[in-house]
Order: sequence, then structure tokens, then C-alpha cells
Amino acid sequence: MLSSGLTVLASSGNIYELYEKVSQTDNLSFLYQYTWFDYFVLLTYFGSLLLLALYGLRRLYYVHLFNRYRDVRPEPTGLFTPLPLVTVQLPMYNEMYVGTRILESICNFDYPKDKLHIQVLDDSTDETREIMERAVAYWQQRGFMMEYIHRVDRTGYKAGALENGMRTARGEIIAIFDADFVPNPDFLQKTVHYFTDPAVGIVQTRWTHLNTDYSLLTRCQSIFLDGHFMMESLPRNRGGYYVNFNGTAGLWRRAAIIEAGGWEHDTITEDLDLSLRAQMKGWNMVFLPHIECPAELPVEMNAFKNQQNRWAKGSTQVCIKLLWRVLTADIPRRIKTEVFFHLTANFAYPLMIILAAILIPANIVRYHMGLTEMILLDLPIFLATTGSMFLFYKESQKALYPDWKKRLRLLPFLMAVGIGLSVTNAKAVMEAVFRIPSAFIRTPKFKVILRSDGWTKKRYRGKLGLSPLVEIGVGFFFIWGIFYNTLVMNFGVLPFLLLFVIGYLYTGFCSLAHNLSRWPILDMPLRKLRIRATD
Repeated sequence: MLSSGLTVLASSGNIYELYEKVSQTDNLSFLYQYTWFDYFVLLTYFGSLLLLALYGLRRLYYVHLFNRYRDVRPEPTGLFTPLPLVTVQLPMYNEMYVGTRILESICNFDYPKDKLHIQVLDDSTDETREIMERAVAYWQQRGFMMEYIHRVDRTGYKAGALENGMRTARGEIIAIFDADFVPNPDFLQKTVHYFTDPAVGIVQTRWTHLNTDYSLLTRCQSIFLDGHFMMESLPRNRGGYYVNFNGTAGLWRRAAIIEAGGWEHDTITEDLDLSLRAQMKGWNMVFLPHIECPAELPVEMNAFKNQQNRWAKGSTQVCIKLLWRVLTADIPRRIKTEVFFHLTANFAYPLMIILAAILIPANIVRYHMGLTEMILLDLPIFLATTGSMFLFYKESQKALYPDWKKRLRLLPFLMAVGIGLSVTNAKAVMEAVFRIPSAFIRTPKFKVILRSDGWTKKRYRGKLGLSPLVEIGVGFFFIWGIFYNTLVMNFGVLPFLLLFVIGYLYTGFCSLAHNLSRWPILDMPLRKLRIRATD
């Protein structure tokens, strides 16, 4: 293209002008003539960046709302006298390692036995069934009102189990806990009184983490979840927007479930689906970040990716199912706008894949723009995306932990992991768009809390698939991009490319390592490496 630029100037008779320009500068970018392919690359590149920046600006709005409402704590309108009957539902599937732990936690509630009805909704196909039957019998002998419900047909998965449990649930208040949670004894006493307000249909508490410091992976997950609860759920709830129930560590008014249409299983995020339908019916949701409910984070990369995959696909399914219904409903426009951003947020993952594919070609084309032009175009977009993300997670860590500054060291790696998840999550989003069905893949938990606890010899790993090979391939592609930009001295883009390299290679190699660690020859070396990395 450089020769074509010389030809244009020469043919126009401006030989002297050409000589003056070339002699006065070493930068010949003004001679570059753009083709249709160059314009396509630039349009795709900036289009993807601008859309991602739009969601980044929304994060800044959440930061604004958080700082406005951070000290607002809702209080119950009164106290129940006497206490209401509460049904606690424990849906589980092949949870041999943690099933008895959650049941014991519920039985340790500081709540009258005659006001506590416990349902173990077990769809297990392994020895968990026998384990939980014995555990239920043990607590029944100690006076607890408890029933064990086992389904042979897993129709509807978790939503189907909850729907089936509603048939015999005795309480007007329904509390739900996944098997990996360990609620504190005073959980019900702190939450049930919010239902003295007849408009309250849902109460959600904040997840905390039993094994944050187990590994680099669990540390990243804790920051991800802290950001969700503190910087999304809290601002949305206090600002009067719709908030999603998170499927566990919360309570429902039975009437709200029924009026909203009950548990439906045409999506794999039944919690988001039902909570939006209930709020559209006029029921209020209360988010209580000061009430903590500890849970176990996935320690295996494939399990973590499958969990994120399920959330991304399920949220997109709910988007397809409910977004038009919300946009045409008789509710305030600001709520419609927030629901739009909420339900379409996962489309950022396909955008990241497009950006990853076009990034290096765009850098090659944009090399001829000149440094000043590149800075003027890139800096605002960069600040809207990465800058907003930094503030988003910074505020959540600052609000929760005295050592928040130390935790911020992980933020660059956190961004890299988010990029690395884009392969599997983009696939999940597109499966939802094209109505490709999939099973509800649970996130296996191994009762791993301490750094010395092992999991490599335990059953049930996350599904591997081909995604690690794709991630590793993309990671090496960006390594080539780093070499190229170093050769042409385009150093400004290197930190951005490095995030892509770290993110894709970490998720790819970690997935392979965690899956292959079932081989005895790899158990000990990988275990030592994992423990050393968390010291």
C-alpha cells in the first residue's frame, strides 16, 4: 500500500511536495492507502470495543449507586410473634462429600423445631442416596420435622426438584440452600422477620467463602462474587431496580412463587427466571449484604468453567424468554433499561471472541495511523472498560476487607481470567441463542476447605471438552502478536496483549492439568505445586 501512495502523489505532479514530506519525517504513514478490508477490520474492532465500553460505563453507574446507598441497611417492619413455619429445601444431586454437612447446619438453626420443616430433595444416582437416607433418619429420631424426597426422573433438574418439593412443603416461607453452603445458626432469626412486610416476596443474603485462600483460582472467584453481590445486587436493590435471586442462601414467600407461575425449567437458571417474574408481579426483593452465608468455591478449573458456562447460557435463555415481556410491561423505563443491561451482559463474551480474533489484524492496520491518533481513539475506550472494572472490584474489596489493598494485586490476573473464560462462555451464549439444549451440569464440590485438603482422588470432575485446546491455541496466537508488535515497536499494546496470553493459557493449561491429575503419576507433583502457589 505504501507504493500505491507514492504513485498517487507522483501522478498528481506533486513531486516537490512528496520530497518535502519524506525528507522532513521518518513516518511514512501518510502514504498508506486503506482498502475495504482495512475498513472492515477497523469497524469490527472499534464496534466491539465501543459495545464493551458501554457495559463498562454501566459498571461506573453501579459504583455511583453503591457509594450513594452503601450505608443504607433495610430493617424489618416488625417481628413475628409467634414465628412462622419455615420449610427449608435442600436440592442436591450426587453430593456425597457435602450433603450431610448442609443438613447438620440446618439442624443447628436457632429456630424452634416445631416451626422448622426440612426437605432433602435428592436426585442422586450414586451412594449419596444411602448416605442422605441415613442422615435424615438420624435427625428425625432427634425430633426434627424432616422428609427425604428422591426422584428417579430428573425432569427439570433443580427447578423440577424444587417444584416437586412444593407439593408437600408445609411452610409459608421457603428457604433454599445448595449442598455446598454452611449457613450460620442464626440465619433464619436474622432473615425471616423481613417477611412481616406483606410486599416482600424474596430475601437474598450474601455469599461468603469457606476456602478463599485455597488457591489462586479460588481467590479470583471470591473477588468475582464479591463484586457481583456488593456492586450489582446492592446498588440495584437500593436503587429500586430488579435484582436476581441467586438460587441459594435466600428465602421466598410461598405466595410469591405461586403467583409468579412457580418454578419453570425451560431455562437452566430457574432462579433468575422466577425472581424476574415475581418482581414483575409486584413482589419486592430485599438484599441483605450484612447477613453472610458461607459456601465452598470450586477448586477445579473445569468445574468452575462449567459453572460459569451454565450461568452464561441460562442468563441468555432468560433474556430470550423474558426481555420482550419486560420491555413491553407497564413498569418504569429506568427499570426496563437496567433489565436490558442485566440480561444482555453475557453477550460481552462473543464480543470478546470477536475482539480477540480481530485485535492483531487491527493493530497491524492501525500501525499506520500514528501514535497520537491511536491514543486519542484508544484511551477513552480503555478507561471505560478496564478502568471501570478496576473501580468496580476495588470498591467491593474496600467495603468488605481491611486488607483490600493487598487483594487488589490480583485485579490484573482477574481481568485475564475473565478473558480466558470467553471461549466457553461465548459458546454457551450462542447455544442459548440457537436453542441448543443442554443438561443442568452441577458444580461438584469436594469438601475442600484447608490448603492441606486434597481433591485429586475424589470422584466427579468438571467436563473437559475441547475448549482447553482452543484456549491454548489462542494464547499462542497472542504470543505471536506480542513478538510482532515488539518488532514494529508498537509497545503500547503489549500490556493488553499480555492479558490475553495469560488468560487463555492459564484457563487452558489449568483445565488440562486438573483433568489429568486423576492419573496417579501426576497427583503428587500437582498437589505440591498447588499448595506452594498458595503460600
